[in-house]
Amino acid sequence: MNMHHRTNNDPDLRTTLLERLRPMLAPMGTAGWYQHGNRLFSYCSIDRERLKAIELPNPLIGILLRGQKEVWLGDTVHVFEPGTVFVLPGRVRMDVVNIPAEHTPYESLVLEVPSLPPGISPLIGQQSGIGTHGFTIPLDTDLVDALVHAATSIASDAAGDVLKALRLAEVLTLMQPLAAARPLFETSLAEEVAWTIRAAPSEAWTVERLARQLGLGASTLRRRLASEDQSFRKILRVERLKAGRSAIASGASSVAAAEAAGYHSRSHFARRYRENYGTSPKGRRIG
Repeated sequence: MNMHHRTNNDPDLRTTLLERLRPMLAPMGTAGWYQHGNRLFSYCSIDRERLKAIELPNPLIGILLRGQKEVWLGDTVHVFEPGTVFVLPGRVRMDVVNIPAEHTPYESLVLEVPSLPPGISPLIGQQSGIGTHGFTIPLDTDLVDALVHAATSIASDAAGDVLKALRLAEVLTLMQPLAAARPLFETSLAEEVAWTIRAAPSEAWTVERLARQLGLGASTLRRRLASEDQSFRKILRVERLKAGRSAIASGASSVAAAEAAGYHSRSHFARRYRENYGTSPKGRRIG
């Protein structure tokens, strides 16, 4: 038996979103990919098409502009109407059907999210997976505003990379609590470990303590990190040295930087710092 999930967003908000994104629509009667900026595209199809067993390399945020879209996972189909905002996961096999309307083509606006911008944390210590929540992002006025600002900024040649990253971060901040947005925030175990240490680099981290925080056994943590060609010791050193370098850049003394990085010995910190960055840590002089 096929299961159908149809979007149930506020139609007024979907209409508002479509009206504000109207300048990004492709000309009628054309088809293909249209690049609007780094990783931002619109895709237009005049004919109905079914893409079988596709597997996206990265998760993406999509907005259906015209026509209808179906996403099939096994026997379950998710149906999207114009104005729907959706998130599709990376590395998950699915069938996608793009369906033009009677007098208009199919068109969607798509933004790939291969990595999270600064300040946006991944899911930490949570089991990944799509689950049963589907792909549809519920809309509110704040998210509609953020999506329009992000699309406009990313598509603009005049907007700098800092502004574009900021606009994307605003969208992701609003989406982060939403179950359907989880694929955007899933990451490798190595990055989970790095983020956990990054939040408190001076703590007395051990592989056992960190594994408990992530809900894993120590041997499981070591094995999974090894499968990613990483190790707890290597990640710990990198994150602590980053913390020390940031402290020095902020004007701290080399002693204070060593403490911020979790090093009890300033000479040990200086030696590791030189090995990693090729220079000695020259912090603010004391006295």
